[in-house]
Amino acid sequence: QVQLVESGGGLLQAGGSLRLSCAASGRTFSVYAMGWFRQAPGKEREFVAAISWSGDNTGYADSVKGRFTISRDNAKNTVYLQMNSLKPEDTAVYYCAAERNLGSKLAVVSYEYDYWGQGTQVTVSS
Repeated sequence: QVQLVESGGGLLQAGGSLRLSCAASGRTFSVYAMGWFRQAPGKEREFVAAISWSGDNTGYADSVKGRFTISRDNAKNTVYLQMNSLKPEDTAVYYCAAERNLGSKLAVVSYEYDYWGQGTQVTVSS
């Protein structure tokens, strides 16, 4: 069982930066690949970024590539999402998720993930 708690959301102007954190409970964090998803009002949850258990492999949605960076610190049981050059269309609730996966292939669909956090709101004003 893994419990995930996101933090770091907030309200900011377009062009700004924000770093989200996701702290995981349990002693087996390193066997999980981690992902970030987001859901805007009236829209489906969408993939943002993912990172393999070792941190060696990362993947991004086209809409955030070059602006967002996912990273993890297995010693701290934490995954991060650094978001730069934020746009109003990045406004959403951001969720982190864990998938038990010791391979290098990254999951980009929500049903492949086993555990989810409660989400943190990011609002970007124009």
